[in-house]
Amino acid sequence: MYDEKFMRRAIELSAQALEKPGTKPYAAVIVKGGRVVGEGLNQSPKNFDPTSHGEVEAIRDACRNLKTLDLSGCELYTSCEPCSLCVSTMTISGIARMYYAASAAQSDSVIPRPAHLRGDRLRKQVALPTGKREMPTEQQLDGDAFAVLKEWAKRQKT
Repeated sequence: MYDEKFMRRAIELSAQALEKPGTKPYAAVIVKGGRVVGEGLNQSPKNFDPTSHGEVEAIRDACRNLKTLDLSGCELYTSCEPCSLCVSTMTISGIARMYYAASAAQSDSVIPRPAHLRGDRLRKQVALPTGKREMPTEQQLDGDAFAVLKEWAKRQKT
């Protein structure tokens, strides 16, 4: 259930970017059972890491703190509507519910981005099958890679 104090904390974290070099004003907190279990601030420029978004950093922090990859039952509060990368990470980790403050359109209206980083374009590309995306792709050595997958799966059962 929504709790304003957690959204205020996400916005407070995002405001750190006003003074902290190498960060961007996107932040998130992960809540489980009414307490914060993870926090994150976008540190992509500082880390030279295009995946260092606030939501992803909060998920990483929560997973480390809880010593799990499964965040089922957790809620995520974020200062801005998340991009496709962050939504994918939330889905993979099992986040149960997400609350956001500013919309992606509000963010895009004041923070300039190259065309390949605009949220609407990214969402469209991610939704397409691999062979239909703008980025050219080819499948190679699938048999070799599949053999490793099969062997790993077999060893997990023993």
